[in-house]
Amino acid sequence: MSSRVPREPPEAAIDVAECQRRIGYAFRDPGLLVAALTHASGAQHRLASNERLEFLGDAILGFLVCETLYHSFPESLEGDLTRIKSVVVSRETCGRISTELDLVDFLIVGKGLASNRAVPESVLSDLFESLVAAIYLDGGMEAVRPLVARFVLPAIEQVATGAQGSNHKSLLQQVAQRDFGLTPTYEVIEESGPDHSKSFHVSAQIGGRRYPPAWGRNKKEAEQRAASNALLVLQGAD
Repeated sequence: MSSRVPREPPEAAIDVAECQRRIGYAFRDPGLLVAALTHASGAQHRLASNERLEFLGDAILGFLVCETLYHSFPESLEGDLTRIKSVVVSRETCGRISTELDLVDFLIVGKGLASNRAVPESVLSDLFESLVAAIYLDGGMEAVRPLVARFVLPAIEQVATGAQGSNHKSLLQQVAQRDFGLTPTYEVIEESGPDHSKSFHVSAQIGGRRYPPAWGRNKKEAEQRAASNALLVLQGAD
């Protein structure tokens, strides 16, 4: 006779009802929720983890954000909408939402990850995207919209306010820190004009890469325009 102790089902290890209360959605198939909460380290095999759900959730979240931006900012060009989306649908934003929901309380992980106090931001980000996909599969797109409205729309408004106000420096800093882990710097390449009416030629730099410079009637304006040039280059690299 086998001496192995039967493995406890994953759903028995978490409070499904409490998790549903926090996210504001009751699953018809709680198994989808459990799958969304299961990290690869805690799954019996990779297909039982939330990796496939994360793949789908990323696309669903991207669509809903793009749809919102399209209707909310009818006078914004494609480049401006893309910049906002790139910050909103990011590891940082999704990870922050998981933290706000305290989803880590329900995360199913293996012993190695469980022994670490801090859960990596990438795991938290994947967790939220997996949750989006699980809700979509359980109740369709209309079931996902309330979650997005509750947690993602504030992020859109925050980023859009900066973008619409020409705060390209703030947006570039968010993109640079997200993609490169670096903070942009600005260098005055050239000055022109008399002391009382100088113009400045400024270039933005991230790490060792310098982006196309821009002129401004003062340093602040030149830096904003230089940041805009850098964002255009980074957008083209995506």
